[in-house]
Amino acid sequence: MTTRSASYERPRSPPSPTLTYHPSLFPANIPTPALLESVAGGAHYSGVRIERDTRKVRRNSSGIRTSHLQIKADHQQVVDDLTELYCCRPTRELLERRWRPDARFEDPMCQCTGFDEFAAQWYAMPKWFSKSETMSTRILSSTKSPNRLVYEQTQKYTMRLFGRKKTVKSIIEVDLDEEEKIVRLVDRWEGQELPTRFGASFLRVTYAKLIPWLVHVPKSQT
Repeated sequence: MTTRSASYERPRSPPSPTLTYHPSLFPANIPTPALLESVAGGAHYSGVRIERDTRKVRRNSSGIRTSHLQIKADHQQVVDDLTELYCCRPTRELLERRWRPDARFEDPMCQCTGFDEFAAQWYAMPKWFSKSETMSTRILSSTKSPNRLVYEQTQKYTMRLFGRKKTVKSIIEVDLDEEEKIVRLVDRWEGQELPTRFGASFLRVTYAKLIPWLVHVPKSQT
């Protein structure tokens, strides 16, 4: 008797799982509210108050696109004056009107105290940069007590040497007196703490004292 083998089919393996990618609701170049909060946190400023529903967008007197929550009128003038300085347009009149003679100015490069030191820094900028543009500002905090302004700024610099361009996003903290004059300004590039290790503070102070010897600041007209 002949035995007939039964034919059968091997069971098929289940199809491999597939992933479906959905595009983000926010374009990559548009800051989300979460990004704004992280940038503000990067500045280690605990007093920032973010209210997404009340944010406004407008252009200031210099035509720069500005988004803010609620800003005091006097503080908006401070931003406008600082925009002039960051755009390499310093004047003696502006510096004397907006800054106290004993004010302090700090960024990762320098630690200035007094008019001679911080004025020289602003007058040095046109020598380093052929062009400086404020691309945007974003007000993070504007308070009366303490009299303080905190805002985010994006600045595009064009170097005189080789024409190289560099964009810097900063968190700028401004403390003011009762006459709305600047007592202290701290410019934190990319929202980072200012360098203090390995003699960095000494180098920043030294740089602040050296620049007045190299850069001419016009004398007061009065």
